[in-house]
Amino acid sequence: MVDIITTIKAINPDAQVTIYNEDIDQITWHGNTPVISNKDILAKQTELELEWTAQEYARSRKIEYDALNQFELMTDDAINDTTTHLDAINAIKVKYPKPE
Repeated sequence: MVDIITTIKAINPDAQVTIYNEDIDQITWHGNTPVISNKDILAKQTELELEWTAQEYARSRKIEYDALNQFELMTDDAINDTTTHLDAINAIKVKYPKPE
């Protein structure tokens, strides 16, 4: 779940606020920060959560890509005329398909 502060900062990166117990009804706006309505905060929070969920495949792929020694695989493929690197990348893409 995307927290309220992250949501507010996505709407207004310069916002200065204090939030008590992650309660949307307990936001104190500081300085010249314009007040953002609870409705707008909740709508943005939903949008950010949908984006986060939609990118889960990418985060999962990255973990596996990072575990590969890609440079060595590419070098070995070039020397041995093999496709080990490409095969490993394609296997990860099949395991974590991009949503359509």
